[in-house]
Amino acid sequence: MSDLLTQADEMAANPLDPEVERIETIARLASLSDVEYDQCREKEAERLGCRVGTLDKERARAMKTQADDGMVFEDVDPWPEPVSGAAVLDEIEATIRRHIICDEASYPAATLWAVLTWAIDLVQVAPIAAITSPEKGCGKTQLLSVLGKLSRRPIPASNISPAALFRAVDAWQPTLLIDEADAFMRENEELRGIINAGHTRDSAFVVRVVGDDHQPAKFNVWGAKAIAGIGHLPETVEDRALPLRMRRKTPDERVTRLRHADPDHFEDLKAKIARFVTDAATAIRQARPALPEELSDRAQDNWEPLLSIADAAGGHWPDAARRAAIIMVGNAENKRSVGVELLADIAAFFEAKGRNRVSSAELLETLCEDEEAPWATYNRGKPLTSRQLSSRLREYGIHSQNVRIGQRTPKGFKREQFSDAFARYLDTPLPSATPPQSSDSAVHSVADEKGHPPHAATPPHSAFASKCGGVADSGNCRHTSATPETASESRCGGVADRTPGDGKGAHDDDEVVI
Repeated sequence: MSDLLTQADEMAANPLDPEVERIETIARLASLSDVEYDQCREKEAERLGCRVGTLDKERARAMKTQADDGMVFEDVDPWPEPVSGAAVLDEIEATIRRHIICDEASYPAATLWAVLTWAIDLVQVAPIAAITSPEKGCGKTQLLSVLGKLSRRPIPASNISPAALFRAVDAWQPTLLIDEADAFMRENEELRGIINAGHTRDSAFVVRVVGDDHQPAKFNVWGAKAIAGIGHLPETVEDRALPLRMRRKTPDERVTRLRHADPDHFEDLKAKIARFVTDAATAIRQARPALPEELSDRAQDNWEPLLSIADAAGGHWPDAARRAAIIMVGNAENKRSVGVELLADIAAFFEAKGRNRVSSAELLETLCEDEEAPWATYNRGKPLTSRQLSSRLREYGIHSQNVRIGQRTPKGFKREQFSDAFARYLDTPLPSATPPQSSDSAVHSVADEKGHPPHAATPPHSAFASKCGGVADSGNCRHTSATPETASESRCGGVADRTPGDGKGAHDDDEVVI
């Protein structure tokens, strides 16, 4: 906008010149709020003799110029001499340790991420630095500030709107530093989608309509982003992130307050980072680092650019970075996603009940009984609903249906519907919690029929743990357990086919109601 005003000053000597009026009008309109502009845009367009859509574009161009003039980034001159990459990384990590208390693996991860902001144009994946803590007062904002002092073109952007986010990234290619993310991101799907879109260079675009004629425009959202918040961030964000976990310091732990730090120290560090990245640019761009097999595909994506930087730095950093990645990813995988936690709780239900079918109502009731599980408060503080349960399970190809339970046919699920999801998403089958049935049960074990007491020390085999019915099948299966099984649980016949009484075998679809 300064250019526009300069032009207006130069041409002010000729007030009759329509170009002066145009420049002054557009400069004035660019300074108005959207509401004020909307109230006068048609009249101003008519006065200037142009279409409203054309005036919209001219104003938008002037506003972008104003923004570019207003956002001044510090120019960093690379260190005048070649630097040791390993020594620079060591110095960055020592600086972070001086001011921050966090998990041990987070120190090298934060160090490499700070350098990544300077190498963002050399890589294809931009992992989010997700700074989290279980409680307030753990130093999240402190780490965000330290990263801001080490990063390239940092912009603090707390409570940023989606429109401002993609316009800022498109215009300035900054490093975004978003604090208090837990307060506003969880309920803002559009903001979360924009942040997720910037994870890989190929997909780092959003399309929005602009102007009065609603023309589609593509905005580039590629860039480094750090987010700080209490607790866990949304799953889709965490999946694209490096989890930098903060800890509240103990009375014995000492850190230096950031406001007491020497500003020249950070300026020198940034100059050294700039020199290292400049000299190692080709190596970083062409790197194909060896990725630890312990990492999932997405974790390998996140760590590949960091390992490229570590390998280019040399020294102990290639090994240190891979150790941190394995530790950090291992800690993250201990936390199940909501969907996997739901599958695990349903698997536990089937094991505990020894059932092959369940109504949706009973399953919901049982899930919500566990005070430590999320289901009692899943629905904004209220219990998980049947619709929400069905929606979650549909993601795994599991759909509710009419199931026969005794004389009833309510909506519900069969155990076999979960077999594929259990095998794919649960790391290990849950141990059976089905209690051994007593000798007076309507369904007897082989040991009962032969007059011997059941083997109490042998854990029962349910359909979840085994597809065959054990020794009860008279030789077709090889389990030695004298475990009682219902006919519906057994895939090999089982003793239930020879239940004393009516002499008929139980139908495989019948449900034993307990």
